[in-house]
Amino acid sequence: MPFVRVDALGADRERLDALGRAVHDALQETLGIPPDDRFQVLVGHDGTASTLRYGTYFGPDRDDGIVYIAITLRGGRTPGQKQALYRRIAELAQEYAGTAPRNVFVTLTENTAADWSLGDGLAQYVLHPGAARLPAAAEAP
Repeated sequence: MPFVRVDALGADRERLDALGRAVHDALQETLGIPPDDRFQVLVGHDGTASTLRYGTYFGPDRDDGIVYIAITLRGGRTPGQKQALYRRIAELAQEYAGTAPRNVFVTLTENTAADWSLGDGLAQYVLHPGAARLPAAAEAP
C-alpha cells in the first residue's frame, strides 16, 4: 500500500501522468505492488506561483527538469529492493516522461500497518491482519 506524491517543475498533465505511471510500474516490478494499488498525488509547479528548489548535493547536475518523488509505504523491504526501485523509477521516468535520471529524486518513508486508514475511518490492516502481509515478491529472501 504505497502512497506516492510526485512534484515536478514545469509539468503538464501528460508529463505528470507519465511520471505517475513510471513510479507505479516500478513499484509493481520491483516490490510486487498489486496493479490496483495506485494512490498518487501528482503536482506540477509553474516556477512562478509555486516552484521547486534543488542543489548539486552528492553530485548530480540537476536542472529545471527536477522531479521529487515521495513514497510512503509499510516497512520490510531490503536495501537491495529499494535500490532496484530507485533505479527502475529513474529508467521509466526517462522512458515515459523524458526526465533525465539525474533529475529523479526519490525518498521512501516507511511505517507500520496501523498507520493506514484506507477509508471509512478504519485501520483496515489492523482489522484484517492477513491483508497487512507484504506481497510475496516484496518479502525479504
